[in-house]
Amino acid sequence: MSVKASVTKSSRPERIRHPEVDSFDLATIMRALGDPVRIEMVREVDAEGEMICTDLYDRLGLPRSTASYHLRQLREAGVTRSRAAGTNRIVSLRREDLESRFPGLVDVILRDGA
Repeated sequence: MSVKASVTKSSRPERIRHPEVDSFDLATIMRALGDPVRIEMVREVDAEGEMICTDLYDRLGLPRSTASYHLRQLREAGVTRSRAAGTNRIVSLRREDLESRFPGLVDVILRDGA
């Protein structure tokens, strides 16, 4: 799915901030992954490739505010990437970025029972 934001004089495209790969911190990533809800979110997103946030919330049976908080923790740690698509937010796993910085980490995270 490809979405291009149109820019007019009266509006600016929303900027969703993500940490640069070089600034990834293993302790921060592990803290973000220290919650079973967030691990399940990562597994769901990885299985789908990318998901609309509200679909993820519904699938896990989470209130919007709770799920949004958890997704923000994952995004700010560098685990996921979010992008705007109209009124939706699409979330994906930053698998390649994580693998380049911490080889093998994603496989450990996604392993059943991890």
